[in-house]
Amino acid sequence: MRVLVLGGGVVGVTSAWYLAQDGHDVTVVDRQPGPALETSFANGGQISVSYAEPWANPGAPLKILKWLARDDAPLLFRPRFDWRQWRWGLQFLVECLPSRTRHNTIQCLNLALYSRDCLQTLRVETGIEYDQLERGILQFYTEPDEFARGVEAAGLMRDFGCDRDVKTPDQCVAIEPALAQCRDQVAGGIFTATDESGDAQRFTTALAQLAAERGVRFAWDTEIQALATAGNSIEHVRVVRDGRFERLAADAYVMALGSYSPFLLAPIHVPANVYPAKGYSATIDIGDHRGAPTVSLTDFAWKIVLTRLGQRLRVAGTAELNGWDTSLNPTRCEALTARTFELFPDAGVRESVRYWTGLRPATPSNAPLIGKTRYRNLYVNTGHGTLGWTMACGSARGLADVIAGRKPDVDFRFLN
Repeated sequence: MRVLVLGGGVVGVTSAWYLAQDGHDVTVVDRQPGPALETSFANGGQISVSYAEPWANPGAPLKILKWLARDDAPLLFRPRFDWRQWRWGLQFLVECLPSRTRHNTIQCLNLALYSRDCLQTLRVETGIEYDQLERGILQFYTEPDEFARGVEAAGLMRDFGCDRDVKTPDQCVAIEPALAQCRDQVAGGIFTATDESGDAQRFTTALAQLAAERGVRFAWDTEIQALATAGNSIEHVRVVRDGRFERLAADAYVMALGSYSPFLLAPIHVPANVYPAKGYSATIDIGDHRGAPTVSLTDFAWKIVLTRLGQRLRVAGTAELNGWDTSLNPTRCEALTARTFELFPDAGVRESVRYWTGLRPATPSNAPLIGKTRYRNLYVNTGHGTLGWTMACGSARGLADVIAGRKPDVDFRFLN
């Protein structure tokens, strides 16, 4: 079949890769001049199966209320006159029920585990390089009560196949010696040795090149404006390229436009409760400094991750529910670096910091939307929130199976 993949981020490019592996004639369409230049550009860099527990959990509403007055809060809710935000927020509260949290955790964990396996297979088959490290992810806690809750949650994750090991403060320092700089603040940690890290933008760029060599076409600098329907099918996509309106037609279409997916799906009555969770990152050159961590870390208290990417340290996190605004908030930017150098004073060159922000496409449950729609030839692969890099390969492989009429090799509730 001829397949149009709408979106050139990590989810779109991996979708194109696996569809091409199945023998389809694939074209990727994106408004940017190249791959992974929006949400996938400078994310936290973690393949974090161990962090598949959703934001929506019984303790979340109280935390959000507590953080409302803090401009540097890990999760910041900015109420707006926007029905999309309120619809998302109300469903988020439903997903905070214990039974829903458990269900969503299992769904996300199953897909994340499968996706990590798919990535490892792809890496062996292609030899792709993207500053990857296989040193695990250590989630450390600075509050004893949060650590106790984390230990309980780790038990659930272990029950479903994620090897999360509880560590004492001294064991945390043994895993990542850079933590010696803040040893007195560490209450304990949870380590997943099988987790990985790497540069999502570098991966996506390299995979796009490999895909192009195998026949996948890329229509860059092409703005997607609308999906045109005919009966129960998508007839074509209306785009603007080089200042001219065009129609692109195919046998099947994959919606992988992240936070912008609802704008194209709503007019054709395809539900997609996806709202942007604006995230921030800081990239710091390490230089001659020796205090930067080499094991990828998650600072649970501040909801930030620190990942070594070659000679760079990527610090990313926070979530701001504030619409589709992509401007940088200086307070939230500076909070990332202030926390980094508080924990790791010798982490890198302070004057080298480069800030970035991106709109992570979040569903209220944190489980992505993958599979069929009411139109026989329209499929979706969106809504991965903070786990787009973690889930990209598995989501794409599973969607390729759905399109081919095969049963995916993962216990995940794909859309019918």
